[in-house]
Amino acid sequence: MISIVVPVFNESASLGDLHHRLTQTLKELGQSHEVIFVDDGSSDGSADVLRALHAQDRAVRVIRFNRNYGQHAAVVAGMERARGDVVVTLDADLQNPPEDIGPLLAALTEGVDVVGGWRKTRHDPWLRRLASWAVNRVASAVVGVRMQDYGCMLRAYRRSVVEQILASRGVSQFVPALANTFATGVAEVSVAHGPREHGGSRYGLARLLRLSFDLLTGFSLLPIQVVSLTGILVSILGLGFALVLGLRRLLIGPEVEGVFTLFSILFVFVGLQILALGLIGEYVGRIYQEVRRRPPYVISEVLE
Repeated sequence: MISIVVPVFNESASLGDLHHRLTQTLKELGQSHEVIFVDDGSSDGSADVLRALHAQDRAVRVIRFNRNYGQHAAVVAGMERARGDVVVTLDADLQNPPEDIGPLLAALTEGVDVVGGWRKTRHDPWLRRLASWAVNRVASAVVGVRMQDYGCMLRAYRRSVVEQILASRGVSQFVPALANTFATGVAEVSVAHGPREHGGSRYGLARLLRLSFDLLTGFSLLPIQVVSLTGILVSILGLGFALVLGLRRLLIGPEVEGVFTLFSILFVFVGLQILALGLIGEYVGRIYQEVRRRPPYVISEVLE
């Protein structure tokens, strides 16, 4: 059985077309299936469209959050209720066509637990593509599994990997990174990517930068280790600078010149200290969120 998990946030205009194309694709595959739509607090009437789809198609299941919790929380909620041996995730905006599910499943061979879509030709602004390239490089370095496109939601996961993701109740829930951490083998398939016909993307530049920071602090201790090493180097340089100034004072005498240079060096050191405190605060904040054990989302309605 194949489970399709679709996070939805204000996508009422595309849901009907998505359901039709998704149903046709799954029928052609000839395997039993279910489609789980997770409404992430939509306010545009998406909930009514999903109720209508559930009423006409018994393979459609609907989960509704009481408010917006984010795309990855919606994916995790769908995975929790998925019953398939393979779970496929797909965005609701139709930028990734449902017809590409077949090649993903074909690539899910023995020894491969995760197949990711690679948007080789993207219809996004150049600034968005540049930010995504940076996120992909960061994710590849942190996770230790190189992929061309960590941001593509069109992905296929084996049940064993899904269970490991659900067992990881951490603060960071970047599903593609978590899946690659647990997978025995990972493959990537080129998929189509079209322009967005309805609405706008919720992943702006600021959110992508936040995602990069979340990857760094959520999956690695590298940032705090780099800051520690930088502190050691700065201390050594500061000691050497103090020795040079001391020798200069003994040989040449006191001087007033260079005050602004000293101030600029001081500002660099102060900036490094603030950065270090910020990173420490980020890790402490993650620990605080973990120990509170609050639910990552609240479900207000389930149709199945």
